[in-house]
Amino acid sequence: MNQSRPDAPSVARNREPILEVLREHFAGCRKVLEIGSGTGQHAIHFAAALPHLAWQCSERTEALPGIEAWLASAALPNTLPPLQLDVSEPWPASGYDAVFSSNTLHIMAWHEVEQFFARLPDALGRPARLVIYGPFNYGGQYSSPSNAEFDQWLKAGGAHRGIRDFEAVCALAEAQGLTLIEDRAMPANNRCLVWTF
Repeated sequence: MNQSRPDAPSVARNREPILEVLREHFAGCRKVLEIGSGTGQHAIHFAAALPHLAWQCSERTEALPGIEAWLASAALPNTLPPLQLDVSEPWPASGYDAVFSSNTLHIMAWHEVEQFFARLPDALGRPARLVIYGPFNYGGQYSSPSNAEFDQWLKAGGAHRGIRDFEAVCALAEAQGLTLIEDRAMPANNRCLVWTF
């Protein structure tokens, strides 16, 4: 692994299926705020494939150097300098018409998930789209044995972590005026949830 450019192997496995969703649902969007950009690898892949979008990465402070390294190596004209962002703290000013987040809700504490949705109306204009990728439980049940194992691994690393219930997440979105328009099955028992605002 390049120390200046951290590598997340899962990106190579999920980026094309996610891109299919973004091509469809972000077709009419112009400026995307990515919450929890991780390494930055998703950002450069999606920004390269969707040149009509201005892509704004955001992450906690410790992850910013890695994101900056990936953005610098790609040198794309439509990626913006990454922002320091903690979902529980103030978000950047409005002006976005899309938000994307991948594999974040099960890492956050539940109160942070609540903050994520509560802050969306201030960050997004109207109309807007929200796309969230990751694993979800349905009816309080795991969707696969592998997700049950993953949830146990998450909780072993921190009691605040865990796969979220689809119904509870949708209730948070609906409370902010978002309408679910797609729940798409993805590889490795993940989902892409898409809301319109």
